[in-house]
Amino acid sequence: MKRTPRIAIGALAVLAGLIVVLMVFVSLFDWNLLKPTVNRQVSAAIQRPFEIRGELGLDWSRPDSPSGWRGWIPWPHVHAGDIVLGNPDYVKAGDMAHVQRVDVWLAPLGLLSRRVTIPRIAVHRPDAGLVRLADGRDNWTFDLGSDESASDPEDAEPSSWTVVIDELVFDEGTVTYDDATLDADFTVTIDPLGKPVPFAQIAGGDGAGDPAAGDYVFGVRVEGRYKGAPLSGTGRMGGMLALRGGDRPFPIQADVHSGSTRVQVAGTLIKPLDFGGADLDVSFSGESLDNLERLTGVTLPATPAYATDGHLSARFDVIKGSRFSYRDFNGRIGDSDIRGTLVYDQAAPRPKLSGELISDQLLFSDLAPLIGADSNADKADRGEDARQPADKVLPVERFDTEAWSLMDADVRFTAKSIQHGDTLPLSDIHAHLVLDDGELLLDPLRFGMAGGELNTTLRLAGRTDPMVGRVDLHARRLQLDEIMPAVEALEGSLGQINGDATLSGTGNSVADLLGGSNGRLTVLLDRGWISRNLMELAGLNVGNYVVGKLFGDEPTRINCAAADLTVDDGRVRPNVFVFDTENAVINITGTTHFADESLDLKIAPASKGARLLTLRSPLYVHGTYADPAPGVEAAPLVARAAAAITLGAVATPAAALLALVSPTAADENQCAPVLQRLQARDDS
Repeated sequence: MKRTPRIAIGALAVLAGLIVVLMVFVSLFDWNLLKPTVNRQVSAAIQRPFEIRGELGLDWSRPDSPSGWRGWIPWPHVHAGDIVLGNPDYVKAGDMAHVQRVDVWLAPLGLLSRRVTIPRIAVHRPDAGLVRLADGRDNWTFDLGSDESASDPEDAEPSSWTVVIDELVFDEGTVTYDDATLDADFTVTIDPLGKPVPFAQIAGGDGAGDPAAGDYVFGVRVEGRYKGAPLSGTGRMGGMLALRGGDRPFPIQADVHSGSTRVQVAGTLIKPLDFGGADLDVSFSGESLDNLERLTGVTLPATPAYATDGHLSARFDVIKGSRFSYRDFNGRIGDSDIRGTLVYDQAAPRPKLSGELISDQLLFSDLAPLIGADSNADKADRGEDARQPADKVLPVERFDTEAWSLMDADVRFTAKSIQHGDTLPLSDIHAHLVLDDGELLLDPLRFGMAGGELNTTLRLAGRTDPMVGRVDLHARRLQLDEIMPAVEALEGSLGQINGDATLSGTGNSVADLLGGSNGRLTVLLDRGWISRNLMELAGLNVGNYVVGKLFGDEPTRINCAAADLTVDDGRVRPNVFVFDTENAVINITGTTHFADESLDLKIAPASKGARLLTLRSPLYVHGTYADPAPGVEAAPLVARAAAAITLGAVATPAAALLALVSPTAADENQCAPVLQRLQARDDS
């Protein structure tokens, strides 16, 4: 035999002998002798008390039995009992954690490449108390010190060794959570189910998550408070967490109540301790969507009671930001159905909510809380403190503009059919909401209304205080007989309404915005009918009074009605406000003020014949929007010139009103010739 092979065989024999000696030494050595040293070194490293009070040992075993040559390689198995981990000095509570026993297995081959591979950690009967103080400090963040040998810690080179943990196995235990920053204090209790429950039995054949997920092994209970509201719930979960790799999803199921909100989930988590992701079937229900902010951190509007269910997938990324997708959900808000998809991105500089919502049948009253127009009783039912004063008509509830700066949004909403009775004949709605750095844009906010269309663009700059707002509104082809379908006199009427409005103002509520607004409103009505019965049906007491004084109870045909109103600092003044009827021309002058909702209007009729000879004085409307006071002027009507019997007698710029004449029916429009004559006079 040559010398070189002999040397190699001898070296291998020596190495094998050393391994045998090492294994025997490991098996026979009393590792409890090292406990004082381990306790002291670990306590110094983590800067808090640490103690192994039970047995400390090391043997050779592995948690599984792989096939092939790898099964012959022994793994070091470290086990320790009765382990106590204390709290840092600034937490006055008792110990942070107590574990009855911990088992750790080490795969030795990884050491050859400076890799500490821990295939499994088994924790038996863990009890932990997690605490976060009001100043933000917590007891689960460890200060591991710094490299004192380096002049600057940032200059210290990273270690060439890596640590990888594959699985965490646990059994029954208790976790308490006390968080002053969240006003949270609850306890989670984990108990064995007695008999494992298959994942498919809970999630169903079409359930969320990976069908390879393990069985439900433990039951979970939670009791306490979260953000000041009672918190309770039950659930199930698996018994093994896959910390590395996505081939072993962790099953979870829960039914949690927080205040009036209920959340139900069933599905799987992916690498939960490494924030890998989640695939869950989720349902939400509660009294108002804005209550969900407590649980989700997502800013949502106040609504009537809601319920929805869909599929939630989450992908966590601490660098780029996590993404949550709530897809293909169905539900209801109030008495309206809702479906769609929403995506929440935790991106910089602000998180963003995007998606599309669709309602096949929308009850318009379910939208009232979004603009603060719901009743005081509805607000009380939702727990809202804001109340609408009895003497105010314009909504005074303030917009929550502070919440606008916390999140961006890009959401489209479509309601294919709207129910609102006969008083407001809306047929459908389409809206595109964009919220960017505290500025809200609704463009378009489009309603199908009375056979025509109401198209609005709304801008609200929530970053300013007070808020700056602007609205541009265009009403086209609104059919008078569809606005009042219950009025028999309007059946078959050709009356059509067109209008434009542009208003801008400052304020943090609808009332404040209008109270100091500036702009212009123009409205044109071509043909129609008017009567006391119509005013009564519309709930217009003032109109009922005025029409009764002018025309009695009989329906009266309107040839044309035109209004061109200027708004200056909330005060509305008509350049022209005229009704041309079959027997009179009615001119309305005066002012109304959005700020105090005051009315100071004068209605002056000019008869085309003898039917109004009994009316000798003009009418007035004083008071407020909530309490108008109509009456008859004491002074006689002095001038009723013959020139006033047509709309052309009113001196007003007609260009804006001419733009409202429908191009498709200009040759039949009763207002067109009058406005054209008026425009010709203005041009001259």
